[in-house]
Amino acid sequence: MTSLSLSLARGALTSPFKRAGRPGATLPARHEVLPAHRIAPGPLAAYREVCGFSGTGTLPLTYPHVLGFPLAMRLMTARDFPLPVLGLVHTWIEITAHRGTRPTDELELTVYAAELTPHRRGTEVTMVTEARIAGELVWESRSGYLARHRTEAGARSAPSGAADRPPSSAPGLPAVAEWRLPTDLGRRYGAASGDRNPIHLHPLTARLFGFPRHIAHGMWTVARCLAEAGHGPGGTSGIRSVRADFRAPVLLPSTVTYAAGGTAFEVRGGERVHLTGSVARLE
Repeated sequence: MTSLSLSLARGALTSPFKRAGRPGATLPARHEVLPAHRIAPGPLAAYREVCGFSGTGTLPLTYPHVLGFPLAMRLMTARDFPLPVLGLVHTWIEITAHRGTRPTDELELTVYAAELTPHRRGTEVTMVTEARIAGELVWESRSGYLARHRTEAGARSAPSGAADRPPSSAPGLPAVAEWRLPTDLGRRYGAASGDRNPIHLHPLTARLFGFPRHIAHGMWTVARCLAEAGHGPGGTSGIRSVRADFRAPVLLPSTVTYAAGGTAFEVRGGERVHLTGSVARLE
């Protein structure tokens, strides 16, 4: 079993013994670190293909997050992590590249839990992933994960929560592309990224978690948007940062529309908006 699969199994065992919203809950202070290492070319090539990235130069902006996700799962499924990993909802992500990284760079990855905050729908944790080359911080991401539970009436929301921020995109963004997402997309992305969460793999396993069908990975959706936004000279190497808010799951199979204007973008299916976001480009 991969480290991610082991973490998912551990999360299934520990989640029933955790209660989100417990007073006085604290986050583990430790950092999970993956020492500097070369990036395996095979999984990277598969990731580029399934997400639509062209070229072989600069790493896709989202890829260090994929490399660090097993460390995040190791933290979130540990006994001392206060929230049950089963049912956690990825609500938003911010990624910043301080300089371009290449497949030949040896990245050191560090992941830690930065903040635990009340949310009007439960409790949200902010997870941080950092990538360094020879000690220099070259890339970082911050992600929000929401554990839903009953809250006191009038409880204040986490300031970084996707549900409480204004939309990252303007209404009425013009359609740019239509994507037909096949039923095996979750399995293909899972094979490339290592994230084989059962809600993404098959309708039957997704129904066990309350979904009518299996759903696309949120991080695939962000990556596919960046691949579309980065088409042209320089590709995604021209994008310095991205903010994305996950608003509704994308059921598989389905057809969705990628819309964009200026720095804003969104993914929608009919009248339903699945994801909104914005990018900042290199000057």
